[in-house]
Amino acid sequence: MKAPDPHAFRSGRLFAAWLGLTPKDHSTAGKTRLGKITRAGDERLRQLLVVGATSVVKQAMTNARGPRWLIELLKRKTPKLAAVALANKMARIAWKLMTTGEQYDNARLDIQMAATA
Repeated sequence: MKAPDPHAFRSGRLFAAWLGLTPKDHSTAGKTRLGKITRAGDERLRQLLVVGATSVVKQAMTNARGPRWLIELLKRKTPKLAAVALANKMARIAWKLMTTGEQYDNARLDIQMAATA
């Protein structure tokens, strides 16, 4: 509802960048250094995505339930960073659903993930 026309963005990555969920680039002399999230775009929408992702991260930490990639990320990174990464992924999924008009089907994703593993 708060997002602009999803067709204004070429990809989900650009949509996530518009929301400010991508790291700021501080690269020089061939060295890539990624900083804090850019905090561009709609602050309230970004906040809602991060809060929702934080809830999923908290569940993954206490019950060891959730996406495998998230549990592996939590072994290497802080919970807040993992929440922002999940919020970025959720924004990309939301963009895809808005542009195609499909409905989110978690069961279908679980089957596809099992088939590729």
